Amino acid sequence: MKDGVNGVALGVFIFFFLAVTVMGFLAARWRKAENEHSLDEWGLGGRSFGTWITWFLLGGDLYTAYTFVAVPAAIYAAGASGFFAVPYTILVYPLIFTFLPRLWSVSHRHGYVTTSDFVRGRFGSKGLSLAVAVTGILATMPYIALQLVGIQAVLDVMGIGGGDNTNWFVKDLPLLIAFGVLAAYTYSSGLRAPALIAFVKDALIYIVIAVAIIYIPIKLGGFDDVFAKAGHAFGQVNPVTGKPRGALVSGEAQQWTYATLALGSALALFMYPHSITATLSSKSREVIRRNTTILPLYSLMLGLLALLGFMAIAAGVKVTNGQLAIPQLFENMFPDWFAGVAFAAIGIGALVPAAIMSIAAANLFTRNIYKDFIKPDATPKQEAQVSKVVSLLVKVGALVFVLTMDKTVAINFQLLGGIWILQTFPALVGGLFTRWFHRWALLAGWAVGMVYGTLVAYGVPSPTNPTQKHFGGSAKEIPGIGEIGYIGLTAFVLNLAVTVVLTLVLKAVKAPEGLDETSPGDYTADAGDPGVQQELPAGAAH
Repeated sequence: MKDGVNGVALGVFIFFFLAVTVMGFLAARWRKAENEHSLDEWGLGGRSFGTWITWFLLGGDLYTAYTFVAVPAAIYAAGASGFFAVPYTILVYPLIFTFLPRLWSVSHRHGYVTTSDFVRGRFGSKGLSLAVAVTGILATMPYIALQLVGIQAVLDVMGIGGGDNTNWFVKDLPLLIAFGVLAAYTYSSGLRAPALIAFVKDALIYIVIAVAIIYIPIKLGGFDDVFAKAGHAFGQVNPVTGKPRGALVSGEAQQWTYATLALGSALALFMYPHSITATLSSKSREVIRRNTTILPLYSLMLGLLALLGFMAIAAGVKVTNGQLAIPQLFENMFPDWFAGVAFAAIGIGALVPAAIMSIAAANLFTRNIYKDFIKPDATPKQEAQVSKVVSLLVKVGALVFVLTMDKTVAINFQLLGGIWILQTFPALVGGLFTRWFHRWALLAGWAVGMVYGTLVAYGVPSPTNPTQKHFGGSAKEIPGIGEIGYIGLTAFVLNLAVTVVLTLVLKAVKAPEGLDETSPGDYTADAGDPGVQQELPAGAAH
C-alpha cells in the first residue's frame, strides 16, 4: 500500500462521485409522473422502464461492489472454489425465464409491488406474506451493509480517514458522507436514481475490467506466469490450518460443495427483494423476456473479473483482509488516474444496489407490515411517505452494522441471508405455477428451513480463523449423503419435503385453503391488456 493519500486517484474518484450525485438528484425530474405520491412511482419508477434501462438496472442491482470485491477475493484466498459464482449466474437466467414473466404479469394485473403482495393474493394468507416479507428484509440488511464495506475498502486503499488510532469520526467521515448522499437522493428520487446512475456504473465497470484483463497480465509477464505463480502460492501450506492455501482446480472432495453452492445460489438470487423490485419496474412482459436473454453478458464480465484474484497473487499483493486485495491490485498496477477510475467503478457499484435494496426492503415493510397489520386504510401517498422514511432507517441500520461490527461478521450474515431467502422459493415460484401447495404447509416448510439453516450455519467454524466458532461458512455435511454441501440447498430440500407432506395431510383433513384472488389469465397478461394495473388509479387494485 502506498504511503499517505493517493491524491490523483482520490480526485478522479470524487469527480465521478459528484457526477453520479448530481444525476441522483436530477433523476427526480426524469420521466416524472403526474402523480408521484405512490409506491408505483417512487418504489418502481412508474413501472415504465424499457429493455435497456431494465438491463442496466438489473445489472446494477445484481453485480454489486461486493461482487467486484468479493468474487476475486475468494479466488485470491482459496483458488478455483471461488469460481462458483460464474456457473450460478449462468444457471439463473434459464430459470428466471420460466417464472419472471409470469410474476410481472400477475403483479401488473393486481398492482402488486412486492413478492409478499403476490403470496398474500395467491394463498389468501397474511401470515405467509409476513414470513416472506420479514425474510426479505432480514436477508437484505447485511447485503446493504456489504455495499458500504465495498466503499470502505476503496477508501482504505486510497488512504482516506487515517490509521487505526485515528478518531473514529474522522476515520469514518468519508463513509458517512457517502451514506448521507446516498440516503438523500434515494429519498428524493426513488428507483429512478439508481436506474439513471446504473448507466455510469456499468460503463465504468466494463471499461475497468476490459483494461485490467489486458493491461495487468502484460505487466505480469502473461497469463502463463500469472497461473504459475498462483499455483505455487496455493500449494503453500497454511500454518494455521495445516492445509494448502487453495487450488487452481477444485479437487474431488470439493465437488459437492461447489455444485450445491452454485445451484442453491442460482435458486436464491431472484428471491431477493431488490431483484424483484428491478423486475417489476419494467413496462412490459416482453421487456422481462428480452432481459433474461441478454443479461448473461454480465456472466462473461464476472468470469473475467474472477481472474483478477489470480493476478493479485501474481502481483505479490499482501493484505490481511482479502476484501482489500483487488483495490490494492488496482492501486499497485494502474497509473494513479486510472486507479481512480477503477475505485469510482467500485464505489458507484455500491451506491446503485444499496439504493435499490433499501427501496425494496422499505416497500416490503410498507405494503406487508404497515398496511397489512398497522394501517389497512393507508392511502397511496401515505404508503410512499412511509416507504421513504423506512428506506432511510434501513440504510442507517446497515451503516451502524458496518461501523460497529467486524467486517467478517457482515460477510457471514450475508451468507446467512442467502440461506434464508432461498426458503421463500416454494411460496413464490411454486405459487406462480400451481395452487396445489397449502398455505399452512408452505409456512411450516419455511419455518423448518429457516430454523435448520440458521442452526447448522451457527455451528460452522471459520476454516482460517480458529477463534471464530460460529457462522464461519455456508457448507456442512449433507445428512444421509455424507458429502459437504451448501446448507441453504439442504434446508430448501427439507423445506420442500415438509411442504409436500403437510399439504397432503391438510388436504386430506380438508383444512381451509384461503382465497386465491388471481386467475389463470393474470399470469400471461401484458401491458395494455384489459384490467392491467397500469390502467387503474395508483393503489386501487391493492
